[in-house]
Amino acid sequence: MTIGCARPRVSKTMEVTGYCGCGDCCGWERGSWKYLKLNFWNRYVKAGKNKGKHYSGRTASGTKPHEPYPGLFSKDSIKHPWMIPIRIVLFPWLFLPRDGTLAADTKYYPFGTRIYIPGYGYGVVEDRGSAIKGASRLDAYYNSHKEALKWGRRKVYCRIER
Repeated sequence: MTIGCARPRVSKTMEVTGYCGCGDCCGWERGSWKYLKLNFWNRYVKAGKNKGKHYSGRTASGTKPHEPYPGLFSKDSIKHPWMIPIRIVLFPWLFLPRDGTLAADTKYYPFGTRIYIPGYGYGVVEDRGSAIKGASRLDAYYNSHKEALKWGRRKVYCRIER
């Protein structure tokens, strides 16, 4: 039963894959053959309908992708209490938690859908991927390719908060 405008939380098993912003995960390459690859500082889409167009690194919703951050008062603060004074003095903007970036099929999960993934944390759907089809597939963003490979592909029981 829901009261007011609250929606019930939905939980389901989903296949979650880790991805990062590298050329292998996001499908871009340095330089364009139009310029004989001499402009290696620019990035271009490798395949698909936008092949050869400039790659900005932004998500489909226009945001910059990022990993989740638990905030100052979290389980991490309990594990590493000596970091609290350092975080307060040097990084005061990190007090607040931040949700990570998720890629999903926007037919099922529109931009802004918040999903909790055990082992990753909270994420918000801000992107869509070419290989993500259906209601039981997600991609979780990581800052490094090594971390994305470490996550790999897992089936986890996720909690969807629309």
